[in-house]
Amino acid sequence: MGSTIFAQPVKVHGALSVKGTQLVDAAGNSYVLRGMSLGWSCFHPQYYTAGVVQELHTKWNSSVVRAALGIEPKKGYKDDPKGQRALIETVVDAAIKEGIYVIIDWHSHNINLAESKEFFDYMAAKYGKFPHVIWEVFNEPDHETWPEVKAYSEAIIAVIRKHDPDNIILVGSPRWDQDVQLPAADPIKGQTNLMYTMHFYAGTHEQWLRDRTDEAMKAGLPIFVSECAGMEATGDGPLDEAEWKAFRDWMDARQISYLTWSVSDKNETCSVLEAGAPVNGQWNDSQLKTSGKRIKEILNGYPSVNK
Repeated sequence: MGSTIFAQPVKVHGALSVKGTQLVDAAGNSYVLRGMSLGWSCFHPQYYTAGVVQELHTKWNSSVVRAALGIEPKKGYKDDPKGQRALIETVVDAAIKEGIYVIIDWHSHNINLAESKEFFDYMAAKYGKFPHVIWEVFNEPDHETWPEVKAYSEAIIAVIRKHDPDNIILVGSPRWDQDVQLPAADPIKGQTNLMYTMHFYAGTHEQWLRDRTDEAMKAGLPIFVSECAGMEATGDGPLDEAEWKAFRDWMDARQISYLTWSVSDKNETCSVLEAGAPVNGQWNDSQLKTSGKRIKEILNGYPSVNK
């Protein structure tokens, strides 16, 4: 089935912005993005294809995909900036063609200010005019303090805003995006259309993280779940179906956007593809792991992204 029969989410909803704590579309109506994150670009480059993006849009009901640019591992951006950037550009170009939203994710746990400035300057100059694009400036800070993450984020936001005055920018928080109370107490000032990422793995994070995030939102912090899944934070172990459903119900009730991790074929629960699954999408059920079958079913349980 070709994507040309679809109305396309970006054509329907247009440029996104933040109103209070809520993501809204061009008409000012609350809008929730749901979709899939690709795996690390340096580990699973074979799935950074137009066919995969089309599959996620037309068969998985994804209104958004996330391109996760690996930075420090071997063959990552620091090793091969041109090659890694080309993978991200392939996914962004495909998302624009499909008419869905796309997150350009600086997928690191550490601060790499010079490389990040260079990357976002290039990408924002090329793609900042497209309403499809969402910028994620720091995937998951681990041991950095909030003042360090805040200063880094402010520097990258300034680089992006030179080229792109209004697309959504996602900002991470310490301890793998669980310490959302820290930016809630000391948010970035003087900027619009910022949201802050919270990441969860249902088998590990449970009710306490939902409660903490509720408090952050009550304090006025706009939350976007740019990565989550149903198992333990290792990415492995059994799916915790009850806790995963509790998180989804919680997000749906609060109209929080989310992406599930990840489109890759690693031998782990969270990688949704079986080893050797086709690199152009068009996957049958035998090529999906249990987590892949479940999240495809879950995403298709929502109204069509094209309406």
